Amino acid sequence: MSSEYRIEADTFGELKVPVDKYYGAQTVRSTMNFKIGGPSERMPIQVIKAFGILKSAAAEVNKDYGLDPRLADAIVLAADEVAAGKLDDHFPLVVWQTGSGTQSNMNVNEVISNRAIEILGGKLGSKDPVHPNDHVNKSQSSNDTFPTAMHIAAAKEIHEVLLPGLQHLHDALHAKAVEFKDIIKIGRTHTQDAVPLSLGQEFGGYVQQVKYSIERVKTAMPRIYELAAGGTAVGTGLNTRIGFAEKVAATVASLTGLPFVTAPNKFEALAAHDALVELSGALNTVAVSMMKIANDIRFLGSGPRSGLGELSLPENEPGSSIMPGKVNPTQCEAMTMVAAQVMGNNVAVTIGGSNGHFELNVFKPMMIKNVLNSARLLGDASVSFTDNCVVGIEANIDRINKLMNESLMLVTALNPHIGTCRSKACTSADVRRRALSIHLI
Repeated sequence: MSSEYRIEADTFGELKVPVDKYYGAQTVRSTMNFKIGGPSERMPIQVIKAFGILKSAAAEVNKDYGLDPRLADAIVLAADEVAAGKLDDHFPLVVWQTGSGTQSNMNVNEVISNRAIEILGGKLGSKDPVHPNDHVNKSQSSNDTFPTAMHIAAAKEIHEVLLPGLQHLHDALHAKAVEFKDIIKIGRTHTQDAVPLSLGQEFGGYVQQVKYSIERVKTAMPRIYELAAGGTAVGTGLNTRIGFAEKVAATVASLTGLPFVTAPNKFEALAAHDALVELSGALNTVAVSMMKIANDIRFLGSGPRSGLGELSLPENEPGSSIMPGKVNPTQCEAMTMVAAQVMGNNVAVTIGGSNGHFELNVFKPMMIKNVLNSARLLGDASVSFTDNCVVGIEANIDRINKLMNESLMLVTALNPHIGTCRSKACTSADVRRRALSIHLI
């Protein structure tokens, strides 16, 4: 941070602001009051970029309603820089602040205001000719802008990271299901031998799980596309113009290419975040599927000499600092850890969503942090798991045949012909001897 400062003031008094930063006094005050967690706990940059999109859209609409075009255009330019990630270093605030996200909304307002002032040739910190509240935040409140940014950020993360990652995994598993369709193996229930199936059928189950994962996430998205902008402080739309909410949503949709609309009920959009809870629940279910798939694959690949050994997994790196030649199923382990984290995130989101009191939920920053974390982890892990594990999986045909031919559960196919009781008599270590003794063969 620069050792040189300028003086800015908020309603509580004057503060020193680094001369090389676009933020102002309210941001500085928040850094003083909420020293929680350090840089790793900063507001997700996806939320900041979403704010840039929102502030750009709001300025365009406010220009239609009479905001000086010169100021509006400067705000749009500055907001677009925020959305593009060009000003990321000017957003130091952590998630752990007011539950409405007011400090982060003002951080964005101050940065855009000062950058717009600079564009217009003014003096940083002067709030002239572009004021952070009167111009950048015009027709807005933190109570409707933060949930709007939450939904924009979540939607973009789902479309840009999670869904492509899941589709990539789906396609790779499907290719393996086709490749393995003629390989017959022993099935397992309760971790014990069961009747045969094909390895392709086993992988086909994983394919369907990922297909349903994609569908579940998509099913939750229509509520995410609803934006709270225009509700202002408590949902009544105080200090906005008729049509502002609809125009902002349409502009955001145009800027992002996603089907955003104005929320039909702004009171619900501010006071409850059931849409995020629903989405987090879908992500939780995805995590459940990923846990099962990754565990199955690593157990089927256990060994190489003392485990099941039906699959050979790619060897990507040394697995032990003490055991020479040991290689571990690291991609499976990473995926299962991601799944556990997502399940934990969902608990936090659920608690946050259940704590909307009266006209405002004040767990907003924590909720969006966890939803974005879940989406990013699942999307990235799906790509890593696919590229570094799934595509390189090979079937150990000899091992599969040996285990299947030694399984006593093959006798199940005799049930319709000789009955369960006589079939059971064949399930010993010497099936052939038993079958001969009761004149079955």
